[in-house]
Order: sequence, then structure tokens, then C-alpha cells
Amino acid sequence: MRTSRWKRWAVATTAALLFSGASGFAQSGTTDESRRKVKSKTVPAYPELAKRMNVVGKVKIEVVIAPDGHVKTTRVVGGHPLLVQACQDAVKEWKFVPAPEETTQVVEFEFHSTN
Repeated sequence: MRTSRWKRWAVATTAALLFSGASGFAQSGTTDESRRKVKSKTVPAYPELAKRMNVVGKVKIEVVIAPDGHVKTTRVVGGHPLLVQACQDAVKEWKFVPAPEETTQVVEFEFHSTN
């Protein structure tokens, strides 16, 4: 029984280390040199409900950019649910400098209280 538990623990720990290492590497894959430059931006509107509730913080959106520079798809990486839709709507209107191939990068927005 002890050997069996030990083996399960060792396999689970190894798998956890491998998966956490792979995801950490994938998230830190973009550097300043590899980021596409933005030609035009739309600033996200601060949702009225979020303002009234004094919701502040960062929102991270993963953006897939087509070779011609338009935003192809978006995916929320993190942030408060009251803020993410405004950010997704805004970033979908962004235009990037054209590139030879499709690229992916993470865009970060920050909401502050004005009180």
C-alpha cells in the first residue's frame, strides 16, 4: 500500500511540475521585440455598475491578430467579470501593424477609482 501511495504521489507531483512549467513558459512567451505595434486603439468604457460598486483592477485579454492587423479573436485571461466585457469590446476594434503571419499577445487594461 505504501509503495502504491508513494508512486501515485510521485506521478502526481511530476505531472504538476511539468504542467505548471509548460503553462508558465507559454504565458511569458511574448517579449517587447515580438509584440505587434498598435496602429489605433479604443479605450474601454468604465461600466456604470462597476463604477457604482467601486470595482477596480486589471483585466488581461489574449488577442489573436490576423496578418492584416485586425483582431481575429479574444479570450479573457483574467479580471473582474464586470470589467472584462468592456475590455473585449474595445480591443476588438483595435488595429495593429500588418505582419507576415498571425500572432497572439496579451493586452492588459487597468481600471482605477476616480474618487
